[in-house]
Amino acid sequence: MKSATPKVLHEICGRSLVGHVVSAAQALDPEQLVVVVGHAREKVAAHLGQLDAGIRTAVQHEQNGTGHAVRMALEELGGEGPAGTVLVTCGDTPLLTGRTLQQLADTHTADGNAVTVLTAEVPDATGYGRIVRESGGGAVTAIVEHKDATEEQRAIREINSGVFAFDGRLLAQALGKVRTDNSQGEEYLTDVLGILREAGHRVGAAVAGDHREIAGINNRVQLAEARRMLNGRLVEDAMLAGVTVVDPATTWLDVSVTYEPDATVHPGTQLLGSTHLGADSEVGPNTRLTDTRVGTGAVVSNTVAQGAEIGEGASVGPYTYLRPGTRLGRKVKAGSYVEMKNAEIGEGTKVPHLSYVGDAVIGEHSNIGAASVFVNYDGENKHTTTVGSHCRMGADNMYVAPVTVGDGAYSAAGSVITKDVPPGSLAVARGQQRNIEGWVARKRPGSASAQAAQAAQEEQAAGARETAGASSDAPSNASETTRSAKEAAGQVPAEEG
Repeated sequence: MKSATPKVLHEICGRSLVGHVVSAAQALDPEQLVVVVGHAREKVAAHLGQLDAGIRTAVQHEQNGTGHAVRMALEELGGEGPAGTVLVTCGDTPLLTGRTLQQLADTHTADGNAVTVLTAEVPDATGYGRIVRESGGGAVTAIVEHKDATEEQRAIREINSGVFAFDGRLLAQALGKVRTDNSQGEEYLTDVLGILREAGHRVGAAVAGDHREIAGINNRVQLAEARRMLNGRLVEDAMLAGVTVVDPATTWLDVSVTYEPDATVHPGTQLLGSTHLGADSEVGPNTRLTDTRVGTGAVVSNTVAQGAEIGEGASVGPYTYLRPGTRLGRKVKAGSYVEMKNAEIGEGTKVPHLSYVGDAVIGEHSNIGAASVFVNYDGENKHTTTVGSHCRMGADNMYVAPVTVGDGAYSAAGSVITKDVPPGSLAVARGQQRNIEGWVARKRPGSASAQAAQAAQEEQAAGARETAGASSDAPSNASETTRSAKEAAGQVPAEEG
């Protein structure tokens, strides 16, 4: 993998490679689950403990082959081998399903085999161990590793998956007879099949329905291919469960994502972690939700959200960022270019655009004006701002926390709120405007601004002259105007014609 991360801890679809294999094994509800660890075992064991504290680990101090690894697992279980069926899987096969493992276990029991190997027919068997059968395709006689195979055996397309079902007691006995006289000088688990067969026990096979399930991961190209295949399964499952996925090719889901019928997912959307989509919700396009709950009927567009709750009928986006701790109530609007963090927004409240709301509690049916900033950090500590219900807050407000705005309050645009605002009050916190005329001409002479200002001033002056000229048509003096007014009122006699 060319990575500081152990191979089995690389992730696809929200789960490590070994985590996928553990999940498939747990689907059978096994009595014991043991993972053999070797390289970077401290990291791998710690990760397994996070997955399930009941997982046991066996340490393979020297990597001496698959047979040796299984011996270490049996020693962890007591050495003699448990009674009943033992399944052995590989830690780098994330596409393997519990359904296929159950099929293997059922075939093993039904056929009365000492060992049953999971096989698959593949287009290209290069690098895989070949399944050698009796004439007519009967019982398995041997598994031959690619490096040890003859040309005739390399032509076989049925391969060993590395997944087996064993009789536990017979497995323990046979492992003690495995030799290392092969090209790798290792203990091959596959040699157990020949040992048991020579002892008169039956060796059978169960063929996987989809050869891609057994694909192992050895580099990042294969990792990407496995991610694509697993994502295809997840998207298909979602659609069959009633979710509309507009473009499956550009929609990516983690295995832990849940949804309700009639949700719609638009192109370019990633749903990660424990994200849940409510019924009739609409998500995307170009949206990434991580550990986020989307309520019934909510619409989320062009949004990044992590650890957020989006209420029923809420509207989010476009170009919105919801950070952890954000909780939007019913029918809340978080509009374009809005960022929220650790904020609780009450029902029907709107934060329409161009604002940052951090460490805040806002009541119901309030409106936060555009370009508002909740100033929550004083350089050392975060503080909370509280805005009540039915408030109408002006644009370009700064709320310097800690501060409280009471219910029904208003604020003027451009205000810096540093003191509590009583309920029903109008908060005005801004300096008076002062115009310094002629400043541009004096300080920026010859600039484009100065030229534009001069042209505007000349246009204003010309308009003033035109207005003055029009006024010359009015009565020539005040006395005549006064007399005319009095005549109209009947206070003086009109001059005879």
